[in-house]
Amino acid sequence: MGAAMRRIQAGNALSAFGLGFTVPYLYVYVAQVRDLGASTAGAVLAVFAMAALVALPFTGRVIDRRGPLPVVVGGAVLAAVGAVGMGVAATVPTAVLSAALLGAGTAVMQPALATMIVWCSTPSTRTRAFATQFFLQNLGLGVGGLIGGQLVDVSRPGSFTLLFGIEAAMFLVLAAVAGTVRLPRTSSVSSALPKEAARTAGGGLRALLGHRAMVQLCVLGFVLFFACYGQFESGLAAYGTEAAGIDPSTLGIALAANTAVIVVAQFVVLRLVERRRRSRVIAAVGLIWAVAWIVAGYAGLGHGSQTMATAAFISTYALFGLGESMLSPTVAPLVADLAPDEMVGQYNAAFALVKQLALAVGPAVGGPMGAALHGPYIVTFVLFSLGVSVLALRLGRRLTPVQDQPSLARTSRVVAVHKPETAVTASS
Repeated sequence: MGAAMRRIQAGNALSAFGLGFTVPYLYVYVAQVRDLGASTAGAVLAVFAMAALVALPFTGRVIDRRGPLPVVVGGAVLAAVGAVGMGVAATVPTAVLSAALLGAGTAVMQPALATMIVWCSTPSTRTRAFATQFFLQNLGLGVGGLIGGQLVDVSRPGSFTLLFGIEAAMFLVLAAVAGTVRLPRTSSVSSALPKEAARTAGGGLRALLGHRAMVQLCVLGFVLFFACYGQFESGLAAYGTEAAGIDPSTLGIALAANTAVIVVAQFVVLRLVERRRRSRVIAAVGLIWAVAWIVAGYAGLGHGSQTMATAAFISTYALFGLGESMLSPTVAPLVADLAPDEMVGQYNAAFALVKQLALAVGPAVGGPMGAALHGPYIVTFVLFSLGVSVLALRLGRRLTPVQDQPSLARTSRVVAVHKPETAVTASS
């Protein structure tokens, strides 16, 4: 990595570390520690998600006009204010407002950080850069959650104030680190971009919707996030406790297994996938996740011992982690490689919005099904996982050879350097 990339990755890891301190305990904090009730806690979580949905549609254009650096710094400061507010929130309005600031701040940082990684990478290094980002995010979240769990005490609100204070400090560290980055801007798009997108580049949302490969990738992304991340703490957790009789404490072990597989397997998997077609790697993820859902179905059948059911349920989360480690070096770099040079921020923001929508819809659909409709729930998500494979193979037919397999360009492509302001002026 160059110096700029190292700083971006370090700041990203530290912010994930801060998030890990508070995310697992937000519901308990609002409902029990501050004694604001379950309905208020649910509203806070909903506002956290809705703030992201409101902010993201405007984020991409700001990134492309002003650059990603001001967005990262502004989002980090906004999130820090929200974290501090949440740490002292004793009333419903304060909790809701703090959740809105925290949700909006963390949401807009995602596409901005992705754009910074794009600007600091080339087609040959981008796959590894995004894999490293995903690895460090999960490591930060896991370590933060582990340490946070040792510090929290439901009987002492001050312990939660400390956690939110640490989270705010990490966001400010991200802002400070990002502020020292000197961004180059590289373009790998001119030779890889389909002609239909190149002709309409600069047309904003209309250009993005007219780019069929990007639209297909967004549909695929929605199914991916809906069938995996949207079920972790809702439908799958409900299914495990209701159908498989899993002890609630086992959910933490299952999530730890998921993180452990990602941390251990990420760079081993990277060596296997970075020279293969992205569409086929994503299709393989769909098959792995279908197996994961079948294993979850076995855990809930009740024919084996409770020990076997618990082991199968933990294995489900581990298999999801294996699939996630295969996605990180494929999906995010593909978004960047599809984007016209002057629309990288808008493409990243659009994909982040799709992810956020899936994370909002997933629990709403999967939670009730996982709790009450055990058989249909498993069958539904086995089919969704197989749908991932089908959609990935269809997407592959719309990609150029270099977009689908960037390693083909390592010895042949010359990367051009463009000035950000020139591109921004031309697009506006």
